[in-house]
Amino acid sequence: MASAHPDDAVFVEAPARLHFGMLDLRGDLGRRFGGIGAAIPDPSLRLEASRTQHGFAAEGPSSERVLEFAHRFASHHALPGGARVRVHRAIPAHAGLGSGTQLALAVARALAELYELHLEPVALARAVGRARRSGVGTWLFALGGLVVEGGRRTESDAPAPLLAHYPIPAAWRVVVAIPERKESVSGEVEAQAFAHLQPPPERDAERVAHLVLLGLLPALVEGDLATFGRALTEIQCVNGRWFAPVQGGEFAPGASAALVHAMRDWGAAGVGQSSWGPAVYGIVSGDEAAAEVATRARVLLGRDGAVFAGPFVNEPARVWRARAS
Repeated sequence: MASAHPDDAVFVEAPARLHFGMLDLRGDLGRRFGGIGAAIPDPSLRLEASRTQHGFAAEGPSSERVLEFAHRFASHHALPGGARVRVHRAIPAHAGLGSGTQLALAVARALAELYELHLEPVALARAVGRARRSGVGTWLFALGGLVVEGGRRTESDAPAPLLAHYPIPAAWRVVVAIPERKESVSGEVEAQAFAHLQPPPERDAERVAHLVLLGLLPALVEGDLATFGRALTEIQCVNGRWFAPVQGGEFAPGASAALVHAMRDWGAAGVGQSSWGPAVYGIVSGDEAAAEVATRARVLLGRDGAVFAGPFVNEPARVWRARAS
C-alpha cells in the first residue's frame, strides 16, 4: 500500500461469501467440517476507521458488533490507542452470507493498518474470535475466488487450513436471492443445531470428497460450468440431507426451497443454499442469463426479499487510505 498522510482514515471493502457446503460432519479422520465457498460482489461491506487517542466509537449498521470486535482486537494486541469506525454499507445479518465474519475481519484489518501491524488472515481471525467452526469466510476475505478448507482438528481451536484456491471464470455469473426470514440460525442457536445433528453415513462424506476432487475442482479449472454445476448441486443435496432434521428439509422450507428448485428449472447450472440460508443462489453463464434468472426471482419474491446478480469476486478484500469522509 502506498504511503499516506498519518491522519488518513483506513477504508476496507469486503465481499459477502457463499458457503457451498461442508465436507464431513463425522470427524473420523481427526478433522471435522471442512468447507467450500466463493466470494460474491453484492451485497458487500464497506467501513472506514480513523485513529483516536482513547477508546472506541462506532456508527452505522451493526455498530454494537463493531465495538465488540474492536475491543477484542485491541485487547489481543494491547493497542496503545483507540479508533472511530463508521460502517457505510453492511452485508445483511443472519442471511447465510458470512456477515459476522466479514465484519469482524474488516474491523481487525482496519485496526491492524491503523496501528501498523502486519498480520496474516489467520492471525486476524484469532484476534477477533472468528473461524472457530468454518475457515471459508476467513480465506475468502484474504483471497476471493473459490476456496476449499480442510476442517478443524477435533481437539484444537486452530482455524482450518486452506487446501485450494482458484479464480472463478470471468463469464460465470451468480444470482443470489435473499427471502425475508424472521428467525435466524446463528450464535448459540447454531451451536445447539450442530449439537443435535447425527453423524451422517460415512459413504456421504466419501461421496462429497469424490465430487469435490474429481468433479467440482477439475471443472472449475477447465471452465466447464455444466459439470461444475452438477457437482455443486449434488454436494448441496447431500449436505441438505445432513441438516434436514434441524432445518426442516433439504433446504430451508418456504421461499428458499422454492427458489432453489425454480432457479434450476430456469436453467441455472448449479443451485443451492448458502449455509443455513435464507440466501440461495443459481450459477449461470453470461449477463443475459443472469438477468433473466434475477428477474424471475424478483417476481417470485415480490417485496419480501432482495436479489443480486453479477460475477464472482476473484480479489481479496480491498484496503486503502484516504481522507476521512
